[in-house]
Amino acid sequence: MPELPEVEVIRNGIAAYLIGQRIERVIVRTDRLRWPVPAQLGLLMEGEIIQRVGRRGKYLYLECGQGYLLVHLGMTGTLRIWPRHGHMHAMTDRHDHIDWMLENCVLRFRDPRRFGAILWHPREAGDILRHPRFAKIGIEPLSAAFNGAHLYQQTRGRRISIKQTLLSGQIVAGVGNIYACESLFRAGLHPARRAGRISASRYTKLADAIDATLTEAIEKGGSTLRDFSSSLGERGYFQLDCFVYGRAGQPCRKCAALIRRIVQQQRATYYCPQCQRF
Repeated sequence: MPELPEVEVIRNGIAAYLIGQRIERVIVRTDRLRWPVPAQLGLLMEGEIIQRVGRRGKYLYLECGQGYLLVHLGMTGTLRIWPRHGHMHAMTDRHDHIDWMLENCVLRFRDPRRFGAILWHPREAGDILRHPRFAKIGIEPLSAAFNGAHLYQQTRGRRISIKQTLLSGQIVAGVGNIYACESLFRAGLHPARRAGRISASRYTKLADAIDATLTEAIEKGGSTLRDFSSSLGERGYFQLDCFVYGRAGQPCRKCAALIRRIVQQQRATYYCPQCQRF
């Protein structure tokens, strides 16, 4: 599943092409994804000008005059930009579900497993950031409001592990499996330690580590473990420099101890037993 850096890479990529563009036509080839595609999506969006491309957690949204298109990529979804000239945009297959035909390009939603979602939020329904899908999403980790004090305050009394706490997305948004493992390594925290028993000073280190990890991942185009690519089809390469993720049995890049793998809530966790003592 694309995590926050991958979604932000896509947001940056499509924003450069979409903002200020008029939607001339919407082609819906598949009307059922995770939830049904909004009925008459074409009538809702055709003629609209895209004003802004935003992100909340792992959701993307396109702001138009009449409302917002809300997109979740699910496990295998992508948003790809194709030029209008030539015939490349006309070459489709059964996984290419929706096209937005704009003045100078085509925005295409592709999702082989169809776990993604396309939703419409009319402007009269209020601020997009108050959408019900955002109700349980935590604070944005790259925002000025995110810090160690926030993590410390929100984890008091929590008995679950810090790794599970990060993955829940309810305290901090979008820190998925790869970046939780990497951030915990940088902060020197064992992934199985109870979230409620970590000190304020250690949470300051963790908040800094999360910020640094996500920022670096965005700069490197995200992580391509299977089929992730940017809006222009480019692969990310953060995974090549991971300290622990996917490196079970290999020596730690800092201390040379062998990286270990455990399973937490059916998710693989990687850590260094020397740098991240329990």
